[in-house]
Amino acid sequence: MDFSFRIANKSFDFLIFVILSTLLTTIHASIHIYQNKLFNEVGNAYLLPGGSEGLYASLSSDDSATDGRSFIRFENITFWRTQDAADEQSEMEHSTGLIQAVIFEAADRNNIGGSAYGGQRSICCTPDLAKLEGCKQGEVIRIPSATEINWPMVLSIQFNGNDLSTQMNNAEVPIKKTGMHNLFFIACDPKLKGTVMSGKTVWKNPDGYLPGRMAPLMTFYVYMAIAYLLLSAIWFSQYMRFWEDILQLQHCIAAVIGLGFFEMILWYLDYSNFNKTGMRPVVTTAWVVTVGAIKKTLSRLLILSVSMGYGVVRPTLGGLTSKVLLIGATYFVASELLDITEHVGTINDVSGRARLFLGLPNAFLDAFLILWIFTSLSKTLEQLQVSCNSLLSDLMIGDVTFLLCDNHAYFIQAKRISVKLDIYRKFSNALAVAVIASVAWITYEIYFKATDPFNERWQSAWIITAFWDILSFALLCVICYLWAPSQSSQRYAYSEDVGEEFDDEEAQSLTRGESNGDVSLVKQEQKNGNAGISDEEDESEEDKRE
Repeated sequence: MDFSFRIANKSFDFLIFVILSTLLTTIHASIHIYQNKLFNEVGNAYLLPGGSEGLYASLSSDDSATDGRSFIRFENITFWRTQDAADEQSEMEHSTGLIQAVIFEAADRNNIGGSAYGGQRSICCTPDLAKLEGCKQGEVIRIPSATEINWPMVLSIQFNGNDLSTQMNNAEVPIKKTGMHNLFFIACDPKLKGTVMSGKTVWKNPDGYLPGRMAPLMTFYVYMAIAYLLLSAIWFSQYMRFWEDILQLQHCIAAVIGLGFFEMILWYLDYSNFNKTGMRPVVTTAWVVTVGAIKKTLSRLLILSVSMGYGVVRPTLGGLTSKVLLIGATYFVASELLDITEHVGTINDVSGRARLFLGLPNAFLDAFLILWIFTSLSKTLEQLQVSCNSLLSDLMIGDVTFLLCDNHAYFIQAKRISVKLDIYRKFSNALAVAVIASVAWITYEIYFKATDPFNERWQSAWIITAFWDILSFALLCVICYLWAPSQSSQRYAYSEDVGEEFDDEEAQSLTRGESNGDVSLVKQEQKNGNAGISDEEDESEEDKRE
């Protein structure tokens, strides 16, 4: 727990380090790189996927990074064929050695390819299909769109003579319609088997190089950073005000708030740089996902520790500390691997099936943690309930000969346990709502991905990611409200016995006497008076917490 607090104190230095690190290493992201990519045989064609991204329609024809233009640009695209294919090349046969770059929207996928022939859909035009459908033999079958005759777009590249390589002229295809755009390089000539390709394509949206599915998240992270900033201002003002009464649990909460704030800032910086340059720094993205993995791990361990009663019902986690640290380390590794795979170095929209497969280890660990949290929370509630009932029973059946100070001590202890019990009940209800919302959202997410195999609903896909950040922030706000720093923080912390629950002020009032008169009578009167005052103070403090 102290380690977590030290992380929060060093967050500013950490942020500076990450920003400086962005200057060191970068990778291509919306710039799709092809390095000796091999064409694969699919049906009667040889295909090489060139990329898939959501693109918005162009808004203008200016020439700058945020000029309102949207396009796919081909740069230094080079094809190499085998020596055998070159030897068989005839300069008189124009259809031999032809490679075509095909750009189409996911909604127009049926416009590429013709009738099923030989048991599967044909991509290339065969002699039989040329007679049946009027397509051109040896080329990709293309059916013009009902709204745009030149769409899907087909660009042709031809090998010359016996050349082993050919280069595609640098071209730029403007995007005139919003949609999920796909690029494929297709060869219909069987002699081109074994052909490889190198080069790059640049995909740009009207507002920058950020892929369409990610663009709304940049604005979202601005709002989330503001939300964390407001929470930080409220929390740390109370945190510094009641510094002497802060619990270890509240140190951990402060660390989670700090990590959450810096995570949102780092995500925004990462996306902003990506949007302006088309390049995604490896170091920045790696550090962002690492900070996110640390925050998610720490958040779950915080909830687990709270559910176990750490700092409130028990002073330490005891023999469970090693198990908690082990599950925390495992969750961090699984979360880090998932986030790195999903964010670092990716250039295409990751398919729904791939996301589902990569998320299985995290889903299993989350389910295990939820089970452990609710089991621990149930035991903590039961322990508090038993303690509260026991103290109340002692007060109800107590002998009238008990000293008033003893009865008063039991009464204070019972009230404090009752407050703890009330806090944990509210926390339990909030946690139950969060789990129900999570299960419902996971069900929706599975449905969303299962019914959208071609990512046609890419414009709303950002909500899937945003929901988890919102839910995590909402639960953190609940924890901050229930365990907010106050002058009574230590009063409701763990205490070994009833005697330790006394305030110094109350103890002094019980031993204060007068120089004249009956000493015992004065003490008795002072006890009665101080008891009433203390009760009022406790009620006032509890009202503040409510």
